[in-house]
Amino acid sequence: MNAAKRHAIFARLQQQNPHPTTELEYTTPFELLIAVLLSAQATDVSVNKATRLLYPVANKPETIHALGVDGLIPYIQTIGLFRTKAKNVIETCRILMTEHGSEVPRQREALEALPGVGRKTANVVMNTAFGEPTIAVDTHIFRVSNRTGIAPGKNVDIVEEKLMKFVPPEFRQDAHHWLILHGRYTCIARKPKCWNCMIADLCEFKQKTPLPETV
Repeated sequence: MNAAKRHAIFARLQQQNPHPTTELEYTTPFELLIAVLLSAQATDVSVNKATRLLYPVANKPETIHALGVDGLIPYIQTIGLFRTKAKNVIETCRILMTEHGSEVPRQREALEALPGVGRKTANVVMNTAFGEPTIAVDTHIFRVSNRTGIAPGKNVDIVEEKLMKFVPPEFRQDAHHWLILHGRYTCIARKPKCWNCMIADLCEFKQKTPLPETV
C-alpha cells in the first residue's frame, strides 16, 4: 500500500470520528491502568461492568491494595483469568505506592516493570492517559493492519513497527483507537462488513494472501 492510500484511509477515519477514545470507562490514569490490566483476553464490556462496581468502593492504589486478593476477586470474578489478574493488580498497587508515590509512571520501562503490564498495555496507558503517539497492537489492530494492507506483518511487533513508520504523523495520536474500533465493528474477524466499510475502495484485502495467525 502506498502513502497516498494510507493517508486517505486515516483521513476518512478521522472525518468519521474526530475524537476517538477507548471504550474502557475511567476517570484517572490509575483507573485506566487497572481497567487495561483487567481487559487482557476479556471484552471492554465485561471490564466496565466490573469496574462500575469496584471503583465506587476502591479506585486508588491504597484502597484497592487494602482489599487484598481475596477482597478484590468478588468484583472481578466475571472476567477471565480473574485470579491471576487479582494478584497482578494488588502487586501493581503495592509497587505504585512504594516506588512511584501512588502515581502511574509515564515511562515505558517503569510501566512494563509492573506485574501483568506488557508492551501493549504500556502503549495504551501512554497513549490514552498521557497523550503519547503510541500504537498498541491488539487482535483487532493486527487483523485490520494485515487485512487492509496498511501495515502487514507476521507478529504484533512487526505490525507496530510498520504502523509507527507508515501512519502519517498527524494521525498517529488517534490511529490506535480508529483501528481498534474499525476492527471491532466493521472489519470483524469472520465476516468483515465490507459492504458497510468507508475505506473498502482503498483496502487491499481481495489481493492479499491469507492472514497470519491472529494473536
